[in-house]
Amino acid sequence: MPAGDVAAGVLADTGETRTFPHGEARVLTAGSGTAWQYDEGLLAGLVRFEWEAVDSWFEEDEEVFVHPRNPYARVDAIKSSRHVQVSLDGISLADSTSTVIVYETGLPPRYYFPRTTVAFEHLEPSQTRTACPYKGRTTGYWSVRTDSLHPDLAWCYDFPTAPLLPVAGHVAFFNEKVDLTVDGVTVDRPVTPFS
Repeated sequence: MPAGDVAAGVLADTGETRTFPHGEARVLTAGSGTAWQYDEGLLAGLVRFEWEAVDSWFEEDEEVFVHPRNPYARVDAIKSSRHVQVSLDGISLADSTSTVIVYETGLPPRYYFPRTTVAFEHLEPSQTRTACPYKGRTTGYWSVRTDSLHPDLAWCYDFPTAPLLPVAGHVAFFNEKVDLTVDGVTVDRPVTPFS
């Protein structure tokens, strides 16, 4: 952002500099994080903030989580009447004909189940919380108990971002780690970097 757009007194110069591929910058402190101000070159007059240096980031009036959204990536939430079943080690975890399918660039489709169709007797609450720039912050994670404990296989967003409102209050499972059947057809577990 232009240095002139930063409120007076927010940045403190540390007297250090750092060299980046695109030029040298002065190192500044900004709240509990770091910022860099470029005085020369292509980025002269601009300040770059470390993500953690500020309390919140916004795109217009919507809060953005983790990192800025990629304008070339999509995340769509589509209601579906397909019969979707999730199980693990022969134990049924979810079964519904009213899921919401989330299609996200680079990831397998995720099936979000209404809570009333999830077998919570096999799920144990977890302290894990994550955030996604497209969906928001998770409000719950669960591990699955079969013969052993399978950590953090299910999650929900009770207050997702506006485009993902159809998943509010629904529970999803990592396709990569459970057995998934859609309309009676077993879906192969996808191979992703998160497997």
